[in-house]
Amino acid sequence: MNDRRHFLAQVASLSAVSAGALGVPCAWAQRSDYGSGRIVHRPFPLNSEPRPYQLAAGFITPQSDFYIRNHGTVPELSAEGYGILIETPGAAPTTMPLAELRSRFQRRTVTAVMQCAGNRRADMGKYKSVSGDAWQAGSISNAVWGGVGLGDVLRAAGVREAGDLHVAFAGHDDIEEEGEKFKYGVSIPLAKAMASETLVAFDMNGETLTPVHGFPVRMVVPGYAGVRSPKWLASIKVQDKPSDNHIQQKEYRLFSPDVTSQTADPSKAPFINDMPLNSALLMPSEGASIASGLTRLRGFAIATSERIARVEVSADGGKTWTQAALDVHPDAPWSWTPWTADVRLSKGRKELVVRAFGSNGGNQPATPAPIWNYPGYLSRSWHRVHVDVI
Repeated sequence: MNDRRHFLAQVASLSAVSAGALGVPCAWAQRSDYGSGRIVHRPFPLNSEPRPYQLAAGFITPQSDFYIRNHGTVPELSAEGYGILIETPGAAPTTMPLAELRSRFQRRTVTAVMQCAGNRRADMGKYKSVSGDAWQAGSISNAVWGGVGLGDVLRAAGVREAGDLHVAFAGHDDIEEEGEKFKYGVSIPLAKAMASETLVAFDMNGETLTPVHGFPVRMVVPGYAGVRSPKWLASIKVQDKPSDNHIQQKEYRLFSPDVTSQTADPSKAPFINDMPLNSALLMPSEGASIASGLTRLRGFAIATSERIARVEVSADGGKTWTQAALDVHPDAPWSWTPWTADVRLSKGRKELVVRAFGSNGGNQPATPAPIWNYPGYLSRSWHRVHVDVI
């Protein structure tokens, strides 16, 4: 019960505190490209999300408003002389200079959401205590990523799409977890690495990556949890098994509701890769006071394994529903789908709810009960926002 009270207190305090008010010691909190008015969960490792109104401002999220999820240090690196170590089966390791990577391969862009596996963890924690930072609905952002195809790089290195292989990435950031110090490392299946949407990225929204977002180069793996898109990319290795790094092996595993932190065996739980169908109400935000009458609701829905077929909103806690209008971007299948809905609100305390449906039958559970897991991953129940109508 004390853990639950602590979690709820964290949710409440973070809802009202900006980076400046926290007096964040991290230098990035003071920079103009960090953004302002954000919700800061931790100053180190720096973990921060934009306010709902910032996410609702447009289809593309400015780099300064993009959520920040770090596991350790923010390396200060130079593009000059930078290279990426590439290791493939049957070939000697080689370091490819960043300049060669840019000039040798065709430039590609992909519009894609980046999303933390812990997005909306705060909602799951209100049902039952979970571990980790109390992310609200903002550890997700949408950008136009620019770079080169990882598949192009691997094919040039002699890799063929055959066999049950994996591509492991290492970063330059220093991590410390459970008393263990190491560099960041994760992996993805070779098939996803070779897919056209997977990029070795240098820029977002036409701007050079800032250090906090991975300068000078990072991975972008659309449709997968953000953990699989490491920043400050140091090496790429094709191998016959997933990465043995702590992040890959001990974190970002999906446990069933009956498993606790005491009984958990990560080796028996699946890796979190694909992100599920989800939706969120961004405006009005939690605790807002709004005038009675016709009110426009605004938010997003996301489903990368299927398209969003329908979004519904409720102004009475889920008793009755209104279909929302979708802002569909068919040329951007890896991005989110903004939605709007006009509802008439009478005075009083109201629970606004949103739920989404996928083209292949995907939907969201009404409560976190069937999807609860102690790390608080993949929170995707109906999103509920409480407002005071005056």
